[in-house]
Amino acid sequence: MRFARIVFICAGIWGLAVLTPLYWLVDITGRHYTAPSDSPHFFYGFIGVALAWQIAFLIIGSDPARFRALMIPGIIEKFGFVTTLIVLYSLGRIPMMDAQAAVPDGLIGMLFVAAFVMTGSPSRRNTPNVNIESRRHGT
Repeated sequence: MRFARIVFICAGIWGLAVLTPLYWLVDITGRHYTAPSDSPHFFYGFIGVALAWQIAFLIIGSDPARFRALMIPGIIEKFGFVTTLIVLYSLGRIPMMDAQAAVPDGLIGMLFVAAFVMTGSPSRRNTPNVNIESRRHGT
């Protein structure tokens, strides 16, 4: 559980640190592509959804065994972004410099997979759910 806790808490903190400044960097983003002010709902909508996932990662990190099922959409979130950048680069729609943004999310996605696998092993779980349930029913 310690590994999963560290992975998800660090991922959440990293994401908050990287994404939050985008709210104030609209002018920099618009230098290479259409200015985000042309489609603010997509730009700010993306940031809002991405920030919500960073909070979800912090919640998962607070109790990985309890929130293990949420690791699956977290993995999809990471590899969805990586796949998108790979496809856009392969189609010539973004330069290599932009495609490199897939590296951190790819690494974090692999760590998420490892955390998911590791939390699935009953020998690694710290919470004896069977005992808690049997106490509730008086058995």
